[in-house]
Amino acid sequence: MELVLNTFGTSINRDNEGFVIRSKGRVQRVPLNGITAIQIGKGVQITSDAVMLAIENEIDILFVERTGMPMGRVWSSRYGSISTIRKGQLNFVQTPDALLWIQQIIAEKIANQQALLLLMNADDLALLRVRERNLNRLEDYRTKVMGAKGAFVPDCAAQLRGWEGMASKIYFSTLNLFIPEQYRFETRSQHPARDVVNALLNYAYGMLYGKLEGLLIKAGIDPYIGVLHRDNYNRPVLVYDVIERYRIWADYVVYSLVNQQVVTDDFCTVQTDGACWLEDFGRRVLIQSVNDYLNEVVTINNLSRSRITHMMLYTQDLAQNLKKYI
Repeated sequence: MELVLNTFGTSINRDNEGFVIRSKGRVQRVPLNGITAIQIGKGVQITSDAVMLAIENEIDILFVERTGMPMGRVWSSRYGSISTIRKGQLNFVQTPDALLWIQQIIAEKIANQQALLLLMNADDLALLRVRERNLNRLEDYRTKVMGAKGAFVPDCAAQLRGWEGMASKIYFSTLNLFIPEQYRFETRSQHPARDVVNALLNYAYGMLYGKLEGLLIKAGIDPYIGVLHRDNYNRPVLVYDVIERYRIWADYVVYSLVNQQVVTDDFCTVQTDGACWLEDFGRRVLIQSVNDYLNEVVTINNLSRSRITHMMLYTQDLAQNLKKYI
């Protein structure tokens, strides 16, 4: 279970071997059992006693922005065998294997996008023909990614970023045609979102970033040593690489909410500068929907586990593989 605290004025303190949460005059006591992480938004107070209790019990504390993106975190010093795996990680990014790894991740991302587009239903034959044409265009980019020429990542990094970006434009423009008209948007917007769908996507991605970064740290992997996104200063660039495998899960949740037409005006507020920010109600619905989806048991590679567990197993396997490069 993950505690999500983002209501202004909320506080969390230690209560014997548990936590006590105070918000708007209400008091709630939460036992330690089952808590895996605590997410803290702006305007929320946490005491040092609560922080130390979380550290003692290896509960991740994540501080997040309004967009859901992580700003910082507190974690136990017992996570992972950092030095050993980091040495292998540094060597790995300089090998041809790193190029093949990132090619496979981008190709998998595009294949996931194709799969989600195929789930979209419509009676309009012209629309279905547009989808078919764009599915073929995505396949062309997937082929280009896997056929990139070079010995190391820097040899074709610009090409890979370009192909990935073009594939995403095709994907979002096509997906946009299959959602109710009132939710359609002109373009993908991030900093800030300009409409409710992009606000939902940004927050859902932020949730995935936070969860994946925590799993990488627990596995002993340095999230700041990236492969394709290796030039960004002071950013967890490896998270930006690995997250491409899982973005589709956020997409599916958001587009399910939109197509069910449960997204209302209460979900967000549009500022005078055109920025669209999720309100408490919208965040609550999205957070619950994303967490429910991640906790759903699915079969991947003949193994039935929750999606969040599959993410954890992937980071653990990656850590073991990195040791081979020491």
